Amino acid sequence: MAASEAVGGARERIGARLRSAREARGLTTLQAAEKLHVDPRILEALEAEDFAALGAAVYVRGHLRRYAELIGEQYAELQSLYSAASPAPDLTRIPHHVPPARSARLLALALLLLVGIAVVGVVWWLLTLPAAKPQPVSAELPADAPNPPGSASAARLMTAIAAQPGGGVAPAAEAKLAMRFSAVTWAAVYDGSGRRLDEGFNAPDSTRTVTGTPPLKVVIGNADGVAVQLNGQKVPLEGLVHRDGTARFLLDGSGHAAPLPPVVARQ
Repeated sequence: MAASEAVGGARERIGARLRSAREARGLTTLQAAEKLHVDPRILEALEAEDFAALGAAVYVRGHLRRYAELIGEQYAELQSLYSAASPAPDLTRIPHHVPPARSARLLALALLLLVGIAVVGVVWWLLTLPAAKPQPVSAELPADAPNPPGSASAARLMTAIAAQPGGGVAPAAEAKLAMRFSAVTWAAVYDGSGRRLDEGFNAPDSTRTVTGTPPLKVVIGNADGVAVQLNGQKVPLEGLVHRDGTARFLLDGSGHAAPLPPVVARQ
């Protein structure tokens, strides 16, 4: 009973002090509310100790401060009285952390297991894919392959070189082939009998010279990076270069070039 009476007395002192100070300044509740720009019911609730009508404690303290400053009351004392009269918060109502149920943990473990199985399956699938086997590139066409554009010209060139008046075949004089490289370029040269005279990669600003019996078969991997001469005469490569930058052609002893068919991979 003593504690309840002390709380009630403190609240009565708050309301009584506010009312006395307001009346001492000759203000009505309505006039004080107009000066504070608040609803008169707020001031009436303060004087009547109806703090619950004002909401949370932070709002009560705010209204109490402004009202005390207007009527000349000591806010610090009123604040102390209000704090002493306010009930302590009920800590039993504070929510506590509830540990996750066992079923939730089991579900998380199951999901992790499924993800792990999926990852292992993808890795196994990638490791067991059959590797693509490189197809060898043939320098010659298969016997049953159709004649691509340029093969007829090459055949006519070889026939014209080999045929002599009177039906005989005479050995042709050797020709000197020179190649100057401005870029890294692979090149191969074969003589009229099919013997390989030279083959390999060539560095920029280098030259290569071979001598053989025409017609000479020339295969160049990067035709834009090489200049060709036969017996000191420039061999134009216009019309001999394929879309992939390669060039394959036959050279007779006079420097005339005829295109060879493109490379066909053997199955």
